[in-house]
Amino acid sequence: MRTRLANRSARLLLAAAAATALAATTTACGPEDNGAAAPAASTSTDAPADAPDGKESGTGGTDSGAEGSGSEAGAGADKGGDKGAGGGGVGQSCGTNDLDLTLTPKSQAGGYYQVTAKAKSGITCYLDVNTPSVSFGSDPEGVASPVGQGGEDPIKLTGSAVAYTGISPKTTKGDAGVEFENVIVSVTDEDPNPAELALPEPAVVEKPIVTNWSTNPGETVPVIV
Repeated sequence: MRTRLANRSARLLLAAAAATALAATTTACGPEDNGAAAPAASTSTDAPADAPDGKESGTGGTDSGAEGSGSEAGAGADKGGDKGAGGGGVGQSCGTNDLDLTLTPKSQAGGYYQVTAKAKSGITCYLDVNTPSVSFGSDPEGVASPVGQGGEDPIKLTGSAVAYTGISPKTTKGDAGVEFENVIVSVTDEDPNPAELALPEPAVVEKPIVTNWSTNPGETVPVIV
């Protein structure tokens, strides 16, 4: 009987000891496992935090570089533009559509037409070509020949500055010729926008002539020397 009780007591003691050991093992492993998991979670959290910081830093650097580059490029363009306009360059050439042209009949030298050119409001340009292109109609015989009088190259037109040219519609004697009511004037032969000026009255045209541009109207009375 005692032997059975002793055996039973021994088994109970062994079971209690095993339970105590198991509890101790569970308690000891729990914190270590939690401790190992915590750093892993922390590392995972830190990685996204670093990524936005790096991205913002990179974006800031890119924006700063773009602004600096754009500012310098703009400054360079402005300097280049100023230099081109004021560094000895002639600047914008006058097109016929940049000018206001007026025609006035004159009685000198048997009668001729004085054409005055003035830049339109807000425009500054240069007459680079000495002699305007002038014709009565489209026939080659109506094209005015230059006589080489006057001439300044180039002439700057802006504000109230003006240039003059003189046109004689007829340089032959007699009544021969063709009658016209308009004259076509442009700054060059290739100008795509010639001006058609109405004559105060129809004119007989034969072998017309034209002078160079000049700021002195006295130099633009067309005569054949």
